[in-house]
Amino acid sequence: MSTIIASPSVRAAARRQGVDINELAQRLNRKQITLDDLNAKAGQSPAAGAQDMNQYWDVDHTQYGALSQTETSKFDRIAAANLSAANALIPQVTHHDEADLSAVEKLRAKLKAEALSKGVKLTTLAFFVKALAVTLKQFPKFNASLSADGKSLFLKEYVHIGIAVDTDYGLMVPVLRDVDTKGVLQIAAEITDLATRAKNRKVGPDEMGGASMTISNLGGIGGTAFTPIVNPPEVAILGITRTRVTPVWDGAEFTPTPMAPLDMSYDHRVINGADAAKFMATLCKTLADPRFLLV
Repeated sequence: MSTIIASPSVRAAARRQGVDINELAQRLNRKQITLDDLNAKAGQSPAAGAQDMNQYWDVDHTQYGALSQTETSKFDRIAAANLSAANALIPQVTHHDEADLSAVEKLRAKLKAEALSKGVKLTTLAFFVKALAVTLKQFPKFNASLSADGKSLFLKEYVHIGIAVDTDYGLMVPVLRDVDTKGVLQIAAEITDLATRAKNRKVGPDEMGGASMTISNLGGIGGTAFTPIVNPPEVAILGITRTRVTPVWDGAEFTPTPMAPLDMSYDHRVINGADAAKFMATLCKTLADPRFLLV
């Protein structure tokens, strides 16, 4: 057989297992050997093979130059394990869209004085949270969780929204409860309160779970799009990046319009592409006409 294609890490694993790659390739009638082939030869399951992935990080970096070393925090290690598991187990798809925020910004300007008189900083995030709650009421499958065995779908009658907060200690996701029953001013006040307490590590365990969906807002930092990872047991997550003024054709001329890029990742076991597109179209329509948010 011709030269066998195998990465250095696969060849190293083969040597450790005492496997002749050329012989294995001939038996499998393959020209390329992967780690899964070695695991199958050793009688290991794919999960066991995944555990052997540590070999990719077991590298002496000092051979390439000077470096320093610092320990990862327990918080980071737990988050890494959860994110890795979510990304490995959930077949995720990300749907991208953008929302016209012209009406939201006009309404926010109109309510700004009232909000300030109550000590509330009214940001666009409060409108996103409310719009998401309104949309979730129209699409029950998005406000749901899949059972561990995949045989049952739990449809939630409440609407709780998780808000991802970047802190000095790592990412935290406090949850706003019963958002569908609250106005944007109350939502804005609760966002500020939860975010502030999260950054000071003063959020209680009872404020951290049970969300219908999570929002990851990078609008204050930048970016044009990203693919957020679904936060189980939720079935979707909404990502927001920086709003930009874009010329939009209104039928007669191009009008400068504030457009917010939106990115929703979803669990394809529960949600199909058509439903995701309809959900995002409804969310964008709700943001384009925020009168829906005042009902």
